[in-house]
Amino acid sequence: METTEVVTGTGAPHWSVKYELVVGLEVHAQLITASKAYSSDPNAYGDHPNTNVSPVTLGHPGTLPVANKKVVEHAIKLGLATHCQIAPWMHYARKNYFYPDLPKGYQITQDQTPICTKGHVIIPVEGGEKRIGITRIHMEEDAGKSIHDVDPFHTLVDLNRAGVPLVEIVSEPDIRSGQEAYDYLVEIRRLVRYLDICDGNMEEGSLRCDANISLRPRGSSTLGTRCEVKNMNSFRNVMRAIEYEAQRQSEILDAGGTIHMETRTFDAGRGSTLGMRSKELAHDYRYFPEPDLQPLTVSEAAKEAIRKAMPPLPRELRAKYTQQLGLSDYDAAILTDDKATALYYEAVIAGTNNYKSAANWVMGEVRGWVNERGLTLTEFPITAQRLAGLVRLIDAGKVSHTMATQKLFPLMLEDTTSTAEDLAVKHDLVQEQRDDLVEALMREAMARYPDKVDGYRKGNKGLLGLFMGEVMKGTKGKADPRRTNEVVRRLLEQDQA
Repeated sequence: METTEVVTGTGAPHWSVKYELVVGLEVHAQLITASKAYSSDPNAYGDHPNTNVSPVTLGHPGTLPVANKKVVEHAIKLGLATHCQIAPWMHYARKNYFYPDLPKGYQITQDQTPICTKGHVIIPVEGGEKRIGITRIHMEEDAGKSIHDVDPFHTLVDLNRAGVPLVEIVSEPDIRSGQEAYDYLVEIRRLVRYLDICDGNMEEGSLRCDANISLRPRGSSTLGTRCEVKNMNSFRNVMRAIEYEAQRQSEILDAGGTIHMETRTFDAGRGSTLGMRSKELAHDYRYFPEPDLQPLTVSEAAKEAIRKAMPPLPRELRAKYTQQLGLSDYDAAILTDDKATALYYEAVIAGTNNYKSAANWVMGEVRGWVNERGLTLTEFPITAQRLAGLVRLIDAGKVSHTMATQKLFPLMLEDTTSTAEDLAVKHDLVQEQRDDLVEALMREAMARYPDKVDGYRKGNKGLLGLFMGEVMKGTKGKADPRRTNEVVRRLLEQDQA
């Protein structure tokens, strides 16, 4: 009987004392290309059904596929980003099976010679990091899409997706929890987005995940019988499905039962997995080398040219920000969470060496403004160069941070061409740094509030704010707060016994 997960008081599922969870993930990423994997048909999401097809996609007799060079380059990029070995020679293969939305009756993929092998990604775990192995990454084409919820009596087939290029990323069975699976998928999505090879949108099906899940007794090195769970449309649901399946399998094993290899689906509404078909009855795909496509060779020169054109990757940037720039792990994680933020920050620090202040502006005011409006950083009206100028202006003591956030930053949002310094001068926001004026205003305030001066000198240091306010009011907010603070303290304390 299927039940929901039971959790102990420590937060660990009760089965984890007896069993070890073993998970491997298969991730399909749809590639961003203008045309499909082996034809010139458009690769576009959301077009009218069955419009992005041709005799090649439909597998008509006499048609021949042609490999898309961009697909090969995208696969190599991902292989390099995941520390894989890139095959110098490979061939395509046919995977034969019947499916209503597979018009050719076979899928062009790779079997014995995947383009990428033996890689890894690093994920965060409590107290450190963990390496998750990548068994292989191979290129293949997508099938069409069967639609069951439009016509109450018929299944409709849209073949626009047939032939769309994919890479399949197959992990080693190194994942030991639903949280690790979640973090692994986050890192994979982050990589494909940084590389601009996939938009990573699970809701639209451009990133799909199947999970192979098994349990084994703690201390055993022998893998248990696995069940494959399909049809998960979010990272959260992948985590939920793994946790549920571990619970289900543990109950069967505890009752003396046997786990049967099968394919299951995840019902997000119920939070449970359901059996679909037995793996023992799976089709023999009858792989053989694709006769209509030439084998591929990848030279070292071609591989290095692709490597040099790759953008900086999130892990490299996190190491740079923490080890070279002195930022915290938290700041580095936020700045590298998406490519647009990282590249914007990179451009800002090209114009200032105050890395912490630049990080605070990007993570705070910049991302706040963008998020409030549901926009992207490409739509943010202040260029990185202008923001760097604002940071330099504050560092030079020409405007205070308060003045910058409350007045100058909004002005820069409205005037998208002027520099921060030009706007500060135009709107009379430049700080006064005359100590004689600050001192005169402070002496006037002390004369007005002699009892407050006495209270400060008797230990009520909170009264410092009163005098700071009086001086700043007198300078219309243009005095340098740091220098003003020094003068105010000096005058309050100089006559103390």
